[in-house]
Amino acid sequence: MMLLTKEIRRKLPPLGSQEEKGLDALAVVKLFTPDSSWSWYASEFDGEDLFFGLVDGFEKEVGYFRLSELQQIRGKLALPVERDRYFRPRTLRELMDSDLT
Repeated sequence: MMLLTKEIRRKLPPLGSQEEKGLDALAVVKLFTPDSSWSWYASEFDGEDLFFGLVDGFEKEVGYFRLSELQQIRGKLALPVERDRYFRPRTLRELMDSDLT
């Protein structure tokens, strides 16, 4: 599965462009491991490799993560990271406060 389509790349704001919005910035794409409990929600992208957004793993935290690293990650059953095709954009604040992430 392609993690980032051309359409998603166009929708992701440039890195740093939503800084003034803080947790009210929209996460545009959700990436996840289907065989573990980790998810990454991207709200900004440098166009090459670096994202900013929310990581939901051992705990929820806002920060940077890399596409190149996500492409190498495998879960417990060795399944690769996938894109949630049904994810609808939500603010980082909504995702931080939600138990549904």
